[in-house]
Amino acid sequence: MQTQNRFFDDLARGAAGAMGTLTGMRSEVETRIREQLERVLSGMDLVSRDEFEAVKAMAAKARSEQEDLQKRVAGLESQLAALRSRSSTTASETRPDVG
Repeated sequence: MQTQNRFFDDLARGAAGAMGTLTGMRSEVETRIREQLERVLSGMDLVSRDEFEAVKAMAAKARSEQEDLQKRVAGLESQLAALRSRSSTTASETRPDVG
C-alpha cells in the first residue's frame, strides 16, 4: 500500500512540475506571438480609431453638402428653364407676322 501511495505522490509531483513548465512555456509563446503581431501591425499603414471616426464624420458632412448642392443646382436649373420658356414665349408674341 505504501508503494502505491509513493507512486501516486511521485506521479502528482511530476504532473505538477510539468504543469508549471507548460504554464511557463504558454506565457513565453503568448509573449512571442504578441511581439510578432505588434511587429507585423507596426509595418502596416493602419490608422487609429479616432482618426477613422474623424474621417468618417468628414465624409458624411461632405456627402450631405453635396446632396444640398445637387438640390440647389436642380432648383436653379428649373428656374432657368422657366425663364427661358417665358422669354421664348414673349419673343414669339412680340415678333410681327411676316406674310
